[in-house]
Amino acid sequence: MPRVSEEHLAARRRQILAAARTCFLRNGFHQTSMQDVIKEAGLSVGAVYRYFPSKNDLITELAETVIGGVAGVLEDLSRREPPPAPIEVMEMATDVVTKESGPDGALRLALQVWSEALRDPALAEFVRTVYGRIRTALTAIMRRSHAAGLLPADADPEAVAVVLFALMPGYALQRILAGGPEPEVFKQGLRTVLGEPAR
Repeated sequence: MPRVSEEHLAARRRQILAAARTCFLRNGFHQTSMQDVIKEAGLSVGAVYRYFPSKNDLITELAETVIGGVAGVLEDLSRREPPPAPIEVMEMATDVVTKESGPDGALRLALQVWSEALRDPALAEFVRTVYGRIRTALTAIMRRSHAAGLLPADADPEAVAVVLFALMPGYALQRILAGGPEPEVFKQGLRTVLGEPAR
């Protein structure tokens, strides 16, 4: 029997995750069964369970995609030369949140991940770890910004990072639950708070 290529295995995994994402966005985690995911994927029971033995495995993998993607962007920014100004970082983050808070956006899944983490200790630990990566990367950016004179001399880069990090879930919640604000309105508020000139 010929061996299945790594590319085929990866494609099948993506197919299952895409089906799970569709189901979770449509019906939520609790109203979605593994049978729903199997049907949406158009695969056999064995094919799906081979990659994901449980619904929690699907949730964790999707959470890594959703939250880990943001962490990766910030980690890349934390190594950029010269270091980006805080407003540049936050405007880029705003663009990501704007894109991912639409009807099919990943942040709609993030809301479900946060809720599920309240009752699932393993998922809660995973979320803590990934959000820790985001805070660490944002803190690294703010330290480099501070060293480059892009923050006030008496600023605490870690404190700045904590506050800036807190703004993005708030923006996401407003976009998802209240239908606004428009990104440019949010960016203008950021410029005001961060002491940047108006555009």
